[in-house]
Amino acid sequence: MSSLAGAVETAPVSSLHSSGSVHPDDFAVPAGREEEWRFTPLNRLRGLHKDAPFTGAVNVTVEAAPEVTVDKLDLSERGRLAPSVLPFLAMDRVSARAYAAAVSATVISVPKEAVASAPTYVRVTGNGTTVPPNTGAAAGHLIIDVQPYGRATVVIDQTGSATYAGNVEIHVADGGDLTVVALADWADDTVQVAHHVATLGRDAHLAHFAITLGGSLVRLSPTVRYAGPGGDAELHGIAFADAGQHLEHRLFVDHDTPKCRSRVGYKHALSGEGARTVWIGDVLIRPEATGTDTYEFNRNLVLTDGAHADSVPNLEILTGEVVGAGHASTSGRLDDEHIFYLQSRGIPFEEARRLVIRGFFGELIARIGVPELEERITTAIEEELA
Repeated sequence: MSSLAGAVETAPVSSLHSSGSVHPDDFAVPAGREEEWRFTPLNRLRGLHKDAPFTGAVNVTVEAAPEVTVDKLDLSERGRLAPSVLPFLAMDRVSARAYAAAVSATVISVPKEAVASAPTYVRVTGNGTTVPPNTGAAAGHLIIDVQPYGRATVVIDQTGSATYAGNVEIHVADGGDLTVVALADWADDTVQVAHHVATLGRDAHLAHFAITLGGSLVRLSPTVRYAGPGGDAELHGIAFADAGQHLEHRLFVDHDTPKCRSRVGYKHALSGEGARTVWIGDVLIRPEATGTDTYEFNRNLVLTDGAHADSVPNLEILTGEVVGAGHASTSGRLDDEHIFYLQSRGIPFEEARRLVIRGFFGELIARIGVPELEERITTAIEEELA
């Protein structure tokens, strides 16, 4: 697989991410020329970035582990949450509109020192998109709060058909350990714009997996900030885009605290006319973030003509005292040598192709740690290949 040629020049990371707001009017309506929107086909967003009415809904159910509590929170009563849950700041106009439209949030809480004995599943099911003029978008808000030294796995399982904008807040307090798996297994006509905003306390650990398989257009923006030294964030992603799909992931890791770590690894495969993936990896190491250790990569496997992958790693370092900082991006076709090696041992071409692609994704899938989910994802990818 060859290195991605012609890296795209962008503005400094520090100039692309403001402190945020929760008021839609504080964000201009995107025109498509802005750095953060230039890869997104705005004409396919069904007005989520403008003024589409949030008159629709999705069905949200929770299957919680015994040690985990579930609550509904009126967003006007955020003050009763734990002190570790910081005020929410929207990331762009869609995020702010979704926050304004969502009257309540689902709150998943992991008590202090509790260790969840099973994954908690948040099932988000679309009830169907509307026909033109495409009214009836749905807004959602989920809060995951891990209190000190709590440990849990939360799976956000998204299926069905919807026009959906949602925010996910992730708070991991000191010494906490959380795995989040966001599975976008939508129907083919779904449009989703989602923001996941994570804050990590002292010595807290987050493993975040974005598995994006279904939908017409899916744009997910995970953001990580640190509230104490020793925070450790792992952001992994898997996407398989087929004909006409637009799957976009825009990450921001804000190292503003000393002695924190981040690892970002995303793998995409594309097959079919008009298949499109976009990966933007922004990492900012601020002057006060001495002792930072960070690395990010994106690998794209282009399986057919007519598919296109954009990959833009951005790393801005504002201090000379770092443990390590780097990034990599590659895009390419299937390795002919791997295919030839398997065929020379009597394996038919289609089976050899399937094995190579399964191996491409296998390392990241194995890290999830939920066997039934790993099997489901592997099966879905093989169905895409078929």
